[in-house]
Amino acid sequence: MSFGQQGGPQSQWDPWKPHSQQPWNSGDDGTPDWAALAEASETRNKRRRLLFIGGGALATVAIGAAVAAAVVSANDSNSASNKPTSELSGTAGLPGESKAAEPSFEPTSAPPPLDPKDFISSKSKDTAPLSAEILFRGTQLTVSEETVYKKGATDDTKNCSAATKGGLPKILTANDCTRFIRVSYTKDGVAVTVGVAVFDTAAQATKVKSQVNTQQDHVDPLYGKGVKEFCNAAVCQSYANSYGRYAYFTIAGFTNGKDVTNKDTPVLRMSNNLAKFTFDQIHRRGEAQASAAANE
Repeated sequence: MSFGQQGGPQSQWDPWKPHSQQPWNSGDDGTPDWAALAEASETRNKRRRLLFIGGGALATVAIGAAVAAAVVSANDSNSASNKPTSELSGTAGLPGESKAAEPSFEPTSAPPPLDPKDFISSKSKDTAPLSAEILFRGTQLTVSEETVYKKGATDDTKNCSAATKGGLPKILTANDCTRFIRVSYTKDGVAVTVGVAVFDTAAQATKVKSQVNTQQDHVDPLYGKGVKEFCNAAVCQSYANSYGRYAYFTIAGFTNGKDVTNKDTPVLRMSNNLAKFTFDQIHRRGEAQASAAANE
């Protein structure tokens, strides 16, 4: 509602606005129109309440939007952190994960195993104890369930010539043989003597093997302790070989004086078995020393 004087410009009074005109009645007595003033004041109060209500609503909406945005942001963060590792980005690190540089190492290779033959090829490295009882242990040699050889006498001498026959004494002396070990085995009327010549180097043993003629150069048969005399005048089977600094020999025959022929399989088999056993014993000697050196 507005009030104004007839015939002149309208003016409006606002108690909240400085220097505004106060409305007066057009009466002659100059008394204010209190009813009009009250109505105007009520109108202004309603307007102010509407402004406050509208402003409060707008503020509430703004606050609600901000809270909603924060909640959405938090949910996004939580959903990402709560995902299984398989669903996370491959480039994103896991919580608490540190990407330390992996250590790098120079390529290395394990040292080659020690060769047993190296330890039985020279006097300087082959230092383990040696004797007939160490090289040929026990009282018998078991090859299989049906093949058992009974051990007889043993002999250990530094006079290599005294333990050999034919041209072998000369060959051993020329190549500086330092020791000669013998042992005999027997089974079912067959006897075999094994002889092992010891040198300072493998070259000496190899040279001896190459110079031996097994038809006339052989180890002297060893009797005793259950082994009868054999190969005195009869034909026997003789063998020679070398391994490392050792040359080894066998002589095999019948204890009844019978000559050995190529058809006498038991004699030939026993000679071969004992030759192989001697080689294995020398090799085991090298293995034991190689193992001890590797563990030092």
